[in-house]
Amino acid sequence: MVSTLWQVVAAYIFALAGGSISTSLRFSHKPLCALISFAAGTLLGVTLFAILPESLGACPWWAVILALATGYALFFFISKHVHHVCPACAASHFDADAARHFSDIAGALVVALAIHSTTDGIALGIQQAAPVGEPTSWSLFSALCIHKVPEGLALGSLLVGAGLQRAAALGWVAAVEATTLLGGLIGFIFLGKISSLWLDLIMAYIGGGFLYLAVHAVLGEMLRHGKKLVLTSFSVGVALIAIVNIGLRALG
Repeated sequence: MVSTLWQVVAAYIFALAGGSISTSLRFSHKPLCALISFAAGTLLGVTLFAILPESLGACPWWAVILALATGYALFFFISKHVHHVCPACAASHFDADAARHFSDIAGALVVALAIHSTTDGIALGIQQAAPVGEPTSWSLFSALCIHKVPEGLALGSLLVGAGLQRAAALGWVAAVEATTLLGGLIGFIFLGKISSLWLDLIMAYIGGGFLYLAVHAVLGEMLRHGKKLVLTSFSVGVALIAIVNIGLRALG
């Protein structure tokens, strides 16, 4: 229980750290692009090397694929018809005009990001009951913490660009990202009581959302910025999670 709760809180703190940096400093998009691509690689890595092997080992392959596709489809639908589910993964879509008209998109952005952050919290919250191994647990935790930094950075930058005072912008980052804590409680208290089969399918469903975020982030950054920087950073992220899984399994 303690391990699960501190992981959820840590992910929230990483998001706040990103928001604090972007509301205090000004920097070019290039380092953010590298960090976004790196984080996207970790999300793909945890899906390929941790979530899918665990789910396929416990559930029928067709059920895992269906859960994966459903998670991908939900984030795709929200991004298309509500708003981008992650300001970091869609950072290249937020130009100066979007910042100036932030009031028109604020509600949709908050709803979309709240759903996304709640999902992140659920992924961490159900680990106490889900039959996942230590490599999966640590790679999931690592990927989410890495992802939370550019998420907080992008959201904070967007809020400051929209004219909010820096303290108010950081307050909004803290409030919206608090849904990560809510998701952690939902996963731990409510979803932790269901069968291990459904927990594995929920993890596959969450992996589908991670897959969407990874693809969306990389394609968005490649269209606006150098392919070499994006692909290199993305590959390092994938490799990091692969090494974490391989190393922990070897030690285990």
